[in-house]
Amino acid sequence: MDRFRGDEHREIHKPKASMLNRSMTVHNAANPIEFPEKPIYFYPSPPPIERNGSVKKLHSSSLGSMGSSFKGTVKKLCSLFESRKPSNLQPQSPTKPAKSFNSDSRVSSFSDLGSTLPGTKDSVVIYFTSLRGIRRTFEDCYTARMILKSFRVKIDERDISMDSAYKKELQNVLGQKNVTLPQVFIKGKYIGGAEVIKQLNEVGELSKLLRGLPLRPPGYTCEGCDDMRFLPCSNCYGSRKYFDEDEGQLRRCPECNENGLVRCPLCCS
Repeated sequence: MDRFRGDEHREIHKPKASMLNRSMTVHNAANPIEFPEKPIYFYPSPPPIERNGSVKKLHSSSLGSMGSSFKGTVKKLCSLFESRKPSNLQPQSPTKPAKSFNSDSRVSSFSDLGSTLPGTKDSVVIYFTSLRGIRRTFEDCYTARMILKSFRVKIDERDISMDSAYKKELQNVLGQKNVTLPQVFIKGKYIGGAEVIKQLNEVGELSKLLRGLPLRPPGYTCEGCDDMRFLPCSNCYGSRKYFDEDEGQLRRCPECNENGLVRCPLCCS
């Protein structure tokens, strides 16, 4: 009985066959596939590198070969371009050194121009424009005026944008129809434009030209026009017309310009 119980016990603990049991699902191939063995290649080992000076030798050898090839290429290109140059070229003349601004010759040349402004021997006259239509012209006029005002001399400013008669006057004095602005006269003699004024100021010759002219007090401003040089006409009040009682009709005012303005009697007398 004990033997049967032992067998029964062994049958109870015997593992059951299942589909997931690998031991039951192993299939032995009748004719197994034989894969050929991969050939083994033996490459020759690189030569040993000498530690002492091997890198320097390699670097110097590569640079030497590259430098020689580069020099050879440059020589070929130079010979190619030299062969294409025409043989009848004239030798170039050496460049002349730039002339320096000689203040003495420049100042003496002003008297040779022959352009003089009568009635202005004791003053500075500048023809300019206050309009900002052309930026470069406005900046040149402003620069020339500021340089002259820094010497505190009395300046007769003639704005052609406020009175067209000044433009005609300047054309007659210079003998040219197309004139550029600004134009400066010192002691009745014609000096030039903004560039001449700036150069004379840089070399210190402008102060010599202005020597002897009457000076204005520091911070002085005209009480009549506030340095605007013009006032509204007191006859037509800027309308440029007045009523003629004798003829009973309007007439053009003879005292003001085309803008209805007259020169300030205090600063422009």
